[in-house]
Amino acid sequence: MAPTPTKHFPAESLETRLYGLVEKYKEYVPRMNDRNRLGYNLYKFMTGEGDPPLVIVKNNKLVLQGITEEELAAKFEEDLKEIKTAEANPAE
Repeated sequence: MAPTPTKHFPAESLETRLYGLVEKYKEYVPRMNDRNRLGYNLYKFMTGEGDPPLVIVKNNKLVLQGITEEELAAKFEEDLKEIKTAEANPAE
């Protein structure tokens, strides 16, 4: 039986940007399932349905390497500010 095809989002979609953001920190979050959960939870946060990054990082029981939960959450907060700015001011 063939695997279910993966749905890919457009390159500049919010989903793609958030999952890419999480991949940027894969050295700190080595498990792919943890990164996928983070991407999903950050998307929920950005669409007004989820918790802020610190709560997400603490509640997901992530396996982290070389970084604390607080440091990772701070990195996400900074990157999310840039994404929010880009979303508010799309390139013409």
